[in-house]
Amino acid sequence: MAETTITQKTTLAGGCFWCLEAAFEQLDGVISVLPGYMGGHDPQPSYEAVCRGDSGHAEVVQIEFDPAKIDFETLLTAFFTIHDPTTLNRQGHDAGTQYRSAIFFHDAGQQAVAEAMIARLNGEGIWGAPIVTEVTPASTFFVAEEYHHQYFRRNPHQGYCVAVVAPKALKLRQVFAGRIKAG
Repeated sequence: MAETTITQKTTLAGGCFWCLEAAFEQLDGVISVLPGYMGGHDPQPSYEAVCRGDSGHAEVVQIEFDPAKIDFETLLTAFFTIHDPTTLNRQGHDAGTQYRSAIFFHDAGQQAVAEAMIARLNGEGIWGAPIVTEVTPASTFFVAEEYHHQYFRRNPHQGYCVAVVAPKALKLRQVFAGRIKAG
């Protein structure tokens, strides 16, 4: 009889979803990373509406992971490694509520871990400013348009990918060298 893997999901917003997808898909234990939208009011958000700030959604990635290989706390550590959680509605030159820092928790355990980590990181004063990351219940996840999927893999030489996505993916590989997928 085949062994069943029990997976979990988390949904994170920390700037452009191309950056988050390129970083998280490298981690051993991450099964899938889907770019999309969450946390808004439009019942059918499009990339254009999200980018204009009309829908209220954040660009997010929904990560399916194997908790036997990587736990939620490690995913959050990676999340806080690759973006600035102290800038409200901004990551670098990307500005607007769609680029906010948010953890959309899927259960009370994720909420507790997220809140405890933020309190600990604020207490350590790592960034010199308070963390503004929202911790809020997951709502409807809208999968982004197909052309956003695997964007960095398909467009590694595109200007934004070279200047913004690649450095974040590299930083994750360096900080989490022992946790990168083989091959």
